Amino acid sequence: MGSYRDDDYAFKYFENTGWSIVVVSDGAGSAKASRKGSQLACKKVVDYFETTITEQVSGEFDILMQNYSSEISTKNDSTQHKSGVGENAETNNSKINKFIYNHLGNAAREVHKTLEEFAKENKLALKDLHSTLIFALYKKYDFGYVVLSFGVGDCPIGLLNKDMTALKLMNWLDVGEFGGGTRFITMPEIFTSEKFPTRFGFKLIEDFSYLMLMTDGIYDPKFVVESGLEKIEKWKEFIADLQGNNEDKIKVEFNAANKEIANQLSSWMDFWNPGNHDDRTLAIVF
Repeated sequence: MGSYRDDDYAFKYFENTGWSIVVVSDGAGSAKASRKGSQLACKKVVDYFETTITEQVSGEFDILMQNYSSEISTKNDSTQHKSGVGENAETNNSKINKFIYNHLGNAAREVHKTLEEFAKENKLALKDLHSTLIFALYKKYDFGYVVLSFGVGDCPIGLLNKDMTALKLMNWLDVGEFGGGTRFITMPEIFTSEKFPTRFGFKLIEDFSYLMLMTDGIYDPKFVVESGLEKIEKWKEFIADLQGNNEDKIKVEFNAANKEIANQLSSWMDFWNPGNHDDRTLAIVF
């Protein structure tokens, strides 16, 4: 239709604590104010963590992670360590889960509240602001990187290890057999559902090559089906595509010193794919 772009994104590094946040939101095309909804959602997540994850709060979590790393191999997911690692580790694990649930969960609730208030003030229905929401909060430690995540909707978060031999999908997608299968952060039932605790992700990884957040405007044409997101081979193909293995021979040089990286990525995202004309957002940490 050539109408407005409804996606939005935000990112920030918090120097006082060493944490970083990356947020992506996909406003529903059928919702008349979703462009504002996705913008408000991304901004609120950044604002929340900027004020809430203080040096004291971060310091307390640092201790939990130091204890965790000393007890548990970084090669395994936290869900595999709830038995056989000792009472102290279990207690520590429950504290980590509580931190994630409280802080990331509250960030999501604050987004919902912000959208609710905006809708009321502007005489809009809350559904007019329908937007998906994914975000990743991460920090580097001496023993590796900690990545925390949250997701509502059909946007994936992928974490690839350093040598790209393993993939961790940091969230599950709300998808159905039709477009109405997705869920949005504007839906109050998200927070009362028994599935709410499963919307959080946690990974301690020695090092990683890429952490990616994307909207369906990217993954639909590049991964085609949801199951492809769980296959390391498809991610390797995706990386190769970004590195120039595409019809247009457009390459993104992943080098921090590359001053053209934003323009290169923008050019790459202008790929043509029949039937796929959705808004495209791709956030990459490398």
